[in-house]
Amino acid sequence: MATAERGKRYYRIGEVSKITGVKPYVLRYWESEFRWMAPAKSRSNQRLYRQKDIETIQLIKKLLHEQRFTIAGARKKLRELGLSKALEGGPELETELPMDHRARYKRIRDELAEIRSRL
Repeated sequence: MATAERGKRYYRIGEVSKITGVKPYVLRYWESEFRWMAPAKSRSNQRLYRQKDIETIQLIKKLLHEQRFTIAGARKKLRELGLSKALEGGPELETELPMDHRARYKRIRDELAEIRSRL
């Protein structure tokens, strides 16, 4: 198992796979099971994991492989630890990746429509 580089902000799925010892297809599957685990994506739609994502993956791996939790049991344990709530918020503002322009314009349009409806 490799270690994460110091000072690096984002890691691609292949790098995370090497660091954690979890195959890329398993990481993608876990994203579907642990919805809040989904990493940010680049403009080219590549998954970009942060250090705290890697730490969460290592915890999930420990729960599933070493402590023999089921997926549902691991989900419950993470909720008990308060991790699922902390991770649901997504990237912090200062590290947030540029979003797709269409999604950004849609969000702005929706916000403007809501303001107009209040007037």
